[in-house]
Amino acid sequence: MPVTARRKLSWSAYGSFLKNAGHDANSFGHLKVTHVPKPGVVEAEMVSLHGGLTSSLVDSMGSLALSSRGLWMTGVSTDINVTFVRAAPLGETVRLQAHVIGQGKTLAYTRIEMFSTKTGKLLAYGSHTKYIALALKSEQNVTFSEDGETQVE
Repeated sequence: MPVTARRKLSWSAYGSFLKNAGHDANSFGHLKVTHVPKPGVVEAEMVSLHGGLTSSLVDSMGSLALSSRGLWMTGVSTDINVTFVRAAPLGETVRLQAHVIGQGKTLAYTRIEMFSTKTGKLLAYGSHTKYIALALKSEQNVTFSEDGETQVE
């Protein structure tokens, strides 16, 4: 799969999460980001599941969905909600999909869904609201072509 400009920025943002040695660096030893299919969407796989980790993933995946729109700094969380639909057995691989469902001048809203790759069933879903007014002013933000293949700014 070719490395698009959007994917390159999302990987850089993810690397920054890990480098800062916060909860992201300590939680995601088995996280594998698979691809960024379109603006505002990120998918990932991991091999174990815990409710606290699911909440952290809602936080981080929402941020990565925003980075796929060109934001280097993805803002500050103002609200995170997670609903656990069904348990995933230890060792089950899950797929996460994060969408930016709204973005304004001060707030951005994301929705994250976690599915079993074995059954396709929904395991959990969450929403994540972020304050982005300052993040929108970052000089490290970029603009992508419509297809996300190239960086235009």
